[in-house]
Amino acid sequence: MTGQFLNPSEAARRLGVSAKALRLYEARGLIMPVRTALGWRAYGSEQMARGGEIATLRALGLSLAQVGQVLGGDVQALEPALAAHQAALEAQGRHLEQTLERVRAMRAQLAAGAAPSVADLASLLAAPAVAFDLPWPWGGERFELGELAPLTYLVGPLGSGKTRLAMRLAQEMPGGRFVGLERLEREPEPTPGAEAAAAWLVEDGATRSPALLSLLAELEADAAGPLVVDMVEEGLDEATQAALIARLRRRGPRARPLILMTRSNAILDLAAAGPGEAAIYCPANHSPPIRVALHPGAAGYESLALCLAPPQVRARTHGMIAWRPPAAHEGVLSSAHGASGESIV
Repeated sequence: MTGQFLNPSEAARRLGVSAKALRLYEARGLIMPVRTALGWRAYGSEQMARGGEIATLRALGLSLAQVGQVLGGDVQALEPALAAHQAALEAQGRHLEQTLERVRAMRAQLAAGAAPSVADLASLLAAPAVAFDLPWPWGGERFELGELAPLTYLVGPLGSGKTRLAMRLAQEMPGGRFVGLERLEREPEPTPGAEAAAAWLVEDGATRSPALLSLLAELEADAAGPLVVDMVEEGLDEATQAALIARLRRRGPRARPLILMTRSNAILDLAAAGPGEAAIYCPANHSPPIRVALHPGAAGYESLALCLAPPQVRARTHGMIAWRPPAAHEGVLSSAHGASGESIV
């Protein structure tokens, strides 16, 4: 081979994708790395150019099947993605114009000698803060959370209290709702939004299942408040998890905030986390939860990373629960679904 060739991890870093994504592109025939004399994958200028095209199309919201169509010459496959992108930009424009109008009105108030109220000033913020006293097993410490990222992951070891925190967050956030594991026990309701999302995900390698449809019915519901999801990976295989989180990452900065409780490194792929993502970590010793920036060296990053495991490991421990001595006011803890005890999965 001649010229500069990159190994998969370096190629993925330069393209701004994960090494897993590169392998998926190869499996779908979208990119073909060359092989070294020892059989290792390598990416030259041609492969990197194709990888850049794929990454751009994916960022616009195209499924892998649609990416293949566009790269194969079917430019009409761009239409749905461009229409969705236009709608998102128009929504952002309307939000910015409304905010600008409020700022103009406040400046006019100031010019007339009247100061805007704190409530008026707070309306300029993208999202209100939530603050409450932490429930048991914490000691009532004050917990505050500012503006929500489009994707916030809630992570903690077994028995750390993260389910209780998730439920309290949903209760305290305006318009918030908690989606527990009981969703797996219900017959999924076929909605147009869930069916369309499922079709998109299957094109990206996901497996259609009742667990996926039940989750999508919640995620695609027409509601504006934050959604808190208990163990989002439950019932989904690794390819489905990867396809799902890739779709959720492309919803845009003004999308409905999601708080996803997880311990799967396919859902929270730290190497692929972007600026619109954050994490809350619940320590094992019941110290107050902390917000963790998703980059190496950040406070809590290493502890958070140690809580994550591959889907295969999670599947092997399915159904196991954490046990802790019952509190006098709670009785015996035996639920595997996290309402009063935490499932390993």
